[in-house]
This record gives sequence, C-alpha cells and structure tokens, in this order.
Amino acid sequence: MGNLLCCVKVDQSTVAIKERFGKFDDVLQPGCHCLPWFLGSQIAGRLTLRLQQLDVKCETKTKDNVFVNVVASIQYRALSEKAGDAFYKLSNTRNQIQAYVFDVIRASVPKLNLDDAFEQKNDIARAVEDELEKAMSNYGFEIVQTLIVDIEPDEHVKRAMNEINAEGRGGEDPADKRAEGEAESKYLAGLGIARQRQAIVDGLRDSVLGFSVNVPGTTAKDVMDMVLVTQYFDTMKEIGAASKSSAVFIPHGPGAVQDVATQIRNGLLQASVNH
Repeated sequence: MGNLLCCVKVDQSTVAIKERFGKFDDVLQPGCHCLPWFLGSQIAGRLTLRLQQLDVKCETKTKDNVFVNVVASIQYRALSEKAGDAFYKLSNTRNQIQAYVFDVIRASVPKLNLDDAFEQKNDIARAVEDELEKAMSNYGFEIVQTLIVDIEPDEHVKRAMNEINAEGRGGEDPADKRAEGEAESKYLAGLGIARQRQAIVDGLRDSVLGFSVNVPGTTAKDVMDMVLVTQYFDTMKEIGAASKSSAVFIPHGPGAVQDVATQIRNGLLQASVNH
C-alpha cells in the first residue's frame, strides 16, 4: 500500500539507501518518506545503526612455540553520516573485520611468550582496535571497543600447566618427597633388624639360663657352645637343602666351629652391652 502511495517507512536506528535509476541518491533517516517510484526512485537496502558484536577465534603460536586460540570480541556500528560508504564499499563487513583481527593477532602474539601474552591482553586488544579503527573508518564503520576475552593454550599444554601448579601448591619438591620417603623406609628397616637381633639375644639368654638350671654342673659357656654348634649345623643343613642356593664355602672342622662360636659369643655380648 505504501508503494502505491509512494511512501516508505524507515525504522528507528536504521537508515535506508535511496537510489534513482540504479544510482545512489540519498540516505533516508528514520521516519516516513515520499518515494516516487514512477520517477525511478527506489530503496536499494537498509542499514542498521545499532551496536553489533563479532566474536573472532584466531589460532596462532607464541614465541615459546605454544599454540593458542585467542578469542577477540569486536563491538562496532555503522556511522549514519557515512552510511553510503558502509552500504556500497563492503559486501561482507564481518569477514572484513575478521581478516584484520587475524592479521593483527598473528603479528602480535608470536612476539610474546605464553605468560607474557596473558599479562598483555590489553595491549593486544589495543593494537587490534587501533588497526581496525584506521581501516574500517574508510568504510563508514566505527570500532567502539575491542576485547581479548580469552587466550586458550593447547589441551596438552593446559594439562601440563595444571600439574605444575598442583605440585607448586603442595609446597614441596617431588624429589624432596621421594628422598624423605626413602630415608623413612631405611630407618624403619634398620629398626626392624635391630629388634630382630635383640630378640635373638633374649632367646639365647633364656635358653642358657634354663639349661643351666635343669642340668647341674654345666656352665653358661658350655651351654652357649652347644647351642652355637647346633645352630651351625642347622645352618649348613638349610644351605644344602635350598634348591636355588649358590656354592658357599665355610669352615667345617671342629676348630672352625670353635672360632665361629667365639665370634658369635663376642657379638652377642656386645649387643647385650649396647642394649
């Protein structure tokens, strides 16, 4: 009905591009306009003046060879006084902005290490905004704000960083923990051996005392020699019976038994003194 009456309506925050016989003629502001179509006038298109946002995800590499995904958020809008340039000069505004963002990020981030890239997010955003402002103003667009909302490293790098941070929060070096564990293990093993030897000494002492009481005329030395000889032959028997034992050369004469007895007796007496 409006076309029949040669009237068109332009909505708020929108401008209409008027052409006459296919040539740009005027920019129609919001409101009602007379458009005599029979004189070759027509609406070529409409352009929103509202603030728009474009999120761009760009993959690049830092100076220390870590691949990251940088997410930038660009807020922009068309300028009413340059609506003709914004409508005719660019066929795809979003793709054009994205290309400039890629160019700046891939020129800036490779100069920084990963930690520096996180710290200098604002500097990267400012560089992107400056470059976009210079380029897009020629096409009738204003860059309102540019934000670097995220810098996301590769998944393997993130996992490694989390492990390092977890170890750091523990407050102790893993090598120190292993050394402490080994020291504790050796201490407990030594304590067990000492207790085992003390139990042997106590058992032999009880055996000597019991035998001396039940067999009159025997001395503690006689009983100790007999016990040691018995253990000597039991040991030889066990070595010979073991299926996987290696060849072991030990003294086997009566004099050798006496030497062994003397050595063991001295060791037991020393253990008793230390106890």
